[in-house]
Amino acid sequence: MANILDIRRRIRSVVNTRQITKAMKTVSAAKLRRAQESALAARPYSQMLTNVLKSLISRADIYDPVTGKALHPLLAERPEKNILLIVVTGDKGLAGAFNTNILKMASKFIQSQTDQNIDIDIECIGRKGRDFMRRRYPFAPEKPSTDGETGAQPVQSGTEAAPQRADRVQIIGEHIGVLGKVDYNFAATLSENVIARYTRHEIDAVYILFNEFKSVIAQRLIAERLLPIKQIGEVDVLMAEEATQEERKKRLEAAKSEGVGVRPIDTKAVDEAAATFGASPVDYIYEQPPQRLFQGILPKYISIQIFRALLESVAAEHAARMTAMDAATSNASDMIDSLTLIMNRARQAKITKEIIEIVSGAAAQ
Repeated sequence: MANILDIRRRIRSVVNTRQITKAMKTVSAAKLRRAQESALAARPYSQMLTNVLKSLISRADIYDPVTGKALHPLLAERPEKNILLIVVTGDKGLAGAFNTNILKMASKFIQSQTDQNIDIDIECIGRKGRDFMRRRYPFAPEKPSTDGETGAQPVQSGTEAAPQRADRVQIIGEHIGVLGKVDYNFAATLSENVIARYTRHEIDAVYILFNEFKSVIAQRLIAERLLPIKQIGEVDVLMAEEATQEERKKRLEAAKSEGVGVRPIDTKAVDEAAATFGASPVDYIYEQPPQRLFQGILPKYISIQIFRALLESVAAEHAARMTAMDAATSNASDMIDSLTLIMNRARQAKITKEIIEIVSGAAAQ
């Protein structure tokens, strides 16, 4: 049987660990509330932008009346031979299976596309995703582009030859430390680069893989198609994985213990009021021609979709970390109880042994 002193030392160690996990759980709950508020604050702009685009669609010609082809390059569909995959993971661990599930789905997505002989460029957002992809896929050969940046594969002027690739699946970019405080400027810059590559026909489609967050218990992993745009305001999901019933139960218990709301905020009335802008029969007078407005606003639609994905991924990560720390705190409490029971048994055995020795010594006299 273990020494009582060693058991007490181990109990103190587990108690200290429980204090740490409990503090991390509280911090994650506070960050989750702020992340939910940030996602909700960005929603009115996204909703109105979508409704303005819907209004412009009904007042502008976005397809050629003769050929039926899209007049805007972001609406043009073509066979997918080379696609871009944006993988959004976390920068830190201790979040349960949050990063692992995303990377499993990314591997599944990549396998499904390579089986169709499709080349994939990967853009990593988050340290965990970057480290995972680095161990499996090479970086794209660096070539100087016209704007002075390297790492991308620009189309050479005067030739239609495909740019050199390191492999069928290659990494073209990585972004670390941007999820601590999500900035719209980062999403806008990334969107500009993606749109430029799509417009130059370097890529035929753009997908973003992230953890969609509606509430603490309403989450799912999705691979969403950003480009080409098929329908304004509709999420084009290629792959999706729902959380299991057991995972939802754990999230619910963790949220209740920290007082975090488990239901999505009801914005139905606000959304319906905003949707009347696009569906209204009123003929709005725009300062610029509707076609020109549509050409200028549509790229912002891609930016806001990337921004939304980053905000929801951050909220989902904090929710996952809160749940994981709640489970760790509960396990630590169980371990303390178990060790305390073992210590009491050892102490009782020691006392019994000493009594038996005393009685035996007295009887011998």
